Amino acid sequence: MAKRLLMCSLALVLFAGITAASPEGSWTGWVTDTMCGAKGASAKHADCAKKCVDGGHGKYALYNPADKKVYTLDPQANLADHAGHFVKVTGSVEGDTIKVKSIEMAPEPKAEAAKPKS
Repeated sequence: MAKRLLMCSLALVLFAGITAASPEGSWTGWVTDTMCGAKGASAKHADCAKKCVDGGHGKYALYNPADKKVYTLDPQANLADHAGHFVKVTGSVEGDTIKVKSIEMAPEPKAEAAKPKS
């Protein structure tokens, strides 16, 4: 009985470890701050994002227009250089946080052309 309990416990620990590990992926979006989120998704917001983060009112984040979600970026070091930039972030996601492995500039998405009125 004790052997069976030990084996079940070991299997549970191994399963939990496998499911907790998130696969690596990449996301594109605007580097903003957690205070403004999607509202700060533009190059014009760079100075405001830096002030919020430097003042302790938020953290650098990525607004991903594809899923309309704001992800906190970790680690925060060297992200001020990318504030207001459209970037590609590679790493793994844990909840609402992207563990950044690399970050690089990405081409900005084209604005949708105005549809003609019928």
